[in-house]
Amino acid sequence: MDKNKEEKKLPIILSNTSHQRETNLKRSLVQFWPFLKPYFGLALIGLALTIPVGILDSVIAYFLKPFMDMVMIDQDKEFAKQVPYIIVGFTLVQGIFIYVSSIVNGYVGGKINLSIREALYKKLLNSDTSFYDVNNSGSVIFRFYQDAETASSGLINNFKLFITKFFSTVSLACVMLYHSWELTLFSIGILVVLILPMRIVRRRVKKIVTRTVEGNTQIITLYNETSQGNRVIKSYGLKARMTKLFKDRADFLFHLSIHMIKDTNWLSPVMHLVTSLGVAGVLFFGLHLIMIESITSGTFVSFLAALIMLYTPLKSIGNNYIQVQQAFLAIDRVYELLDASSYEDEDDTSKKELKDINKNISFKDVHFSYNNEREILKGISFDVNVGQKVALVGNSGGGKSTVCSLIPRLYEIDSGNIFIDGVDIKEYSLKSLRDNISIVFQDSFLFQGTIRENIMCAKEDATEEELQAAIDGAYLSDFISTLEKGIDTQVGERGITLSGGQKQRVSIARAILKDAPLVILDEATSALDNKSEKIVQKALDSLMKGRTTIVIAHRLSTISDANKIVVVNEGHITEMGTHDELLKKDGDYALLYKTQFKK
Repeated sequence: MDKNKEEKKLPIILSNTSHQRETNLKRSLVQFWPFLKPYFGLALIGLALTIPVGILDSVIAYFLKPFMDMVMIDQDKEFAKQVPYIIVGFTLVQGIFIYVSSIVNGYVGGKINLSIREALYKKLLNSDTSFYDVNNSGSVIFRFYQDAETASSGLINNFKLFITKFFSTVSLACVMLYHSWELTLFSIGILVVLILPMRIVRRRVKKIVTRTVEGNTQIITLYNETSQGNRVIKSYGLKARMTKLFKDRADFLFHLSIHMIKDTNWLSPVMHLVTSLGVAGVLFFGLHLIMIESITSGTFVSFLAALIMLYTPLKSIGNNYIQVQQAFLAIDRVYELLDASSYEDEDDTSKKELKDINKNISFKDVHFSYNNEREILKGISFDVNVGQKVALVGNSGGGKSTVCSLIPRLYEIDSGNIFIDGVDIKEYSLKSLRDNISIVFQDSFLFQGTIRENIMCAKEDATEEELQAAIDGAYLSDFISTLEKGIDTQVGERGITLSGGQKQRVSIARAILKDAPLVILDEATSALDNKSEKIVQKALDSLMKGRTTIVIAHRLSTISDANKIVVVNEGHITEMGTHDELLKKDGDYALLYKTQFKK
């Protein structure tokens, strides 16, 4: 490969997260802010509603002082009668705030989750074709769907919990300080020893989550392969093989989950130990203060209740801390995707609009490689004039399909130029460029839905007359008339309920309806039997009529009438000419022709 050519940037490998940075609170909040910003006012209301929930904890704790002093010691019967109503009243108010805040925070969290998923889906649509070449379906589903859920729910739910416990902690600390500053300093100061364990857990969570992402993508891919390849699995007796694959991948995830438990769940017992030491110290020190009459029994009971209410959430903070770390890692992975560059993201508003193709399509010294390692096209040059039928032929793997993929910019070339009417295709907006091209692939992809929807997606505002003309041109009318629901028949995922020839004709009808000036046929009949091929070939003739056409041909009998035949072998154009001219040369094309028609 030419050393002077600039190497193209390779796409992200989704299953590889080994390069991920350690979590950082500030970075994660900055990344989260654009999704939170539209709902910030409502989020503040939701968080404000959690404040009374936390504060009421301290009210209940403080209330134990007069209860102990006035009821248990002074035997105030009138106040004792009011105690049940006061407790129920506090609990009812707290419950109302909890319920309303849950609704508000649930709405905000759901909207943020939706916003992240929408942003990721748009990014998925704008990803280069090479991105899909190197990433499997499991990686895509996990990174583009699951990470959005982990990031949004993990941060929103735990932030809500943090705000509630923050105000609960502050208010409880105030109660404790009011009762005894000595006991408060001791009971809160002991929590400093928790800093080191939490730092250790943060590093271990990152290491395990990184491997878990890889494991999850593999098992999701296996589910997809089982669904899509169920006929091959049954036909070749692969159930045992697939079961073993599943068990291996499930065991990998199981062992990772055990590692997560072993490496992080010791944090909760440590929390229990530290808090129990704090309570034990307060009991010892508090009894001393009671003996010297520095505090009353009611004050001590109130302080002890506030301390226990303060410590209780800390005992389970290990699990919440792990969830927060996982959310931070997920939002980092989300931003890795959103920040990935793609020529599909380029600004079309500053580009030229391709209205029609009036002169020609021209390749000039085009070089291309998929991965910067092996060059697929090695300086090819040829022209396709308007109205011509140009065929690309050659040995398998020679670069024919690659040539056709470069015209609608499914891939970017390494060097050279592709012109349409004398203008480099990079100067046209991607939308207008692709609007002028119809492609019928060898493997016709149909969306889950009806036959109508699969044809109409090419031109959603098409009239019934235009739709019927496309159906007639694709020789679909007879087939559709045999269906109970006709054109509104469901085709299943990837058109599974239709035969290969039927799917191909639906794709051709879609291309006819689009009515683009350039038609590209990528071995559109090579996978069909003779009977289906004849019907599909008629449909293709209808599609090609009056249009500029580039045909990748497997069966040479279908392109003998081409205006130009281009022979592509090993990334080079070895011959070019008409059918008769190339046969007379007795070169590569003649060899292919004789081999195919040899009796």
